[in-house]
Amino acid sequence: MDSNEFPVNETLCYLNHAAVAPWPRAASEAVAQFAGENMASGAAGYPAWLETESALRSNLAELLNADQSEIALVKNTSEALSFVAYGIDWQAGDVVVIPDEEFPSNSIVWESLQSKGVVVKKVSVKGEHPESEILSAIADKPRLISVSAVQYASGIRLDLGRIGEACRKSGVLYCIDAIQAVGALQFDVREYQCDFAMADGHKWLLGPEGLGFFYVKRERMELLSLNEYGWHMIEHPGDYYRKGWEVAKDARRFECGSPNLLAATALKASTDLLLATGMANVESLICERTAYLADALQKHDASIITPANSIGRSGIITFGTGEVDPVDAWRQLMAKEVVCMHRGGGIRFSPHFHTPLSVLDKACDIAAEICRW
Repeated sequence: MDSNEFPVNETLCYLNHAAVAPWPRAASEAVAQFAGENMASGAAGYPAWLETESALRSNLAELLNADQSEIALVKNTSEALSFVAYGIDWQAGDVVVIPDEEFPSNSIVWESLQSKGVVVKKVSVKGEHPESEILSAIADKPRLISVSAVQYASGIRLDLGRIGEACRKSGVLYCIDAIQAVGALQFDVREYQCDFAMADGHKWLLGPEGLGFFYVKRERMELLSLNEYGWHMIEHPGDYYRKGWEVAKDARRFECGSPNLLAATALKASTDLLLATGMANVESLICERTAYLADALQKHDASIITPANSIGRSGIITFGTGEVDPVDAWRQLMAKEVVCMHRGGGIRFSPHFHTPLSVLDKACDIAAEICRW
């Protein structure tokens, strides 16, 4: 990787990839070129732009070990979750299981179904075996289980394959909010046996807000009824004079209207970089950095909130701020150009694979000074 891809490391201690990531230089340059072409010649380059979008879909399929036909390009994670929640034909008494530490996107959408008689059961993911209560709930045969691959506040990483095997044996639908995993960790929808997965592009995928993916297992495509219709989600979308229409047979059925080609240009460049680096390398480097942070923080006598079984297994490490209020500590860290977030009762650091160790050391020293450990 070109060391110049992430100039942010020269100016900031940027440890906030679990929120919004800075783009690599390649994405910035791709967008600048796109904008220049648009300014100079309008949509004359539209066919090439569509090729970029197709290449992005291919990149995402490779990152997920999915088929391109199973990938829809959507606005965000919440939209994709809503496609699942409002596509299933629920019956009164159907049960949805979710962890009790979920980001609102993966709780509000299911709770909104309670007016239809759907029961939302929340289970704990604390303890040495965070999947235990999930597996017990699956044994009761709920209609669907929806989990985050990595919990946004604590950094708890779940054994997605173990959950998927239990869902398959019990006939339970399986949905994964993958926003804190894809782009940071190796992710395999076949291995996990999930029915649905989704994520935005603006975190670990190093892309812009406003564009993400929705994976739908081929066998589940017809399960979800559609709530949005438009010119783009049909077979033969460019044939405006065709009499009659039918819904696209692949995941494009969830892409109602015109594509976000500007965002696709950026995200394609970012995913090119991740794939060129290799997701095994990316995961190894990220996990090394969170383990390094945990060790450095503990040398300063910080208390680590991320459970021991998840330290160094994702891009998130969360720690306590002692007698200092976490929000006050966060404001002081931000003022000293340590870009991070307050989450889970403490401060959340989330480096990416390119973050220098010197940045981690500096951030820990500043945190120790602020929190007075």
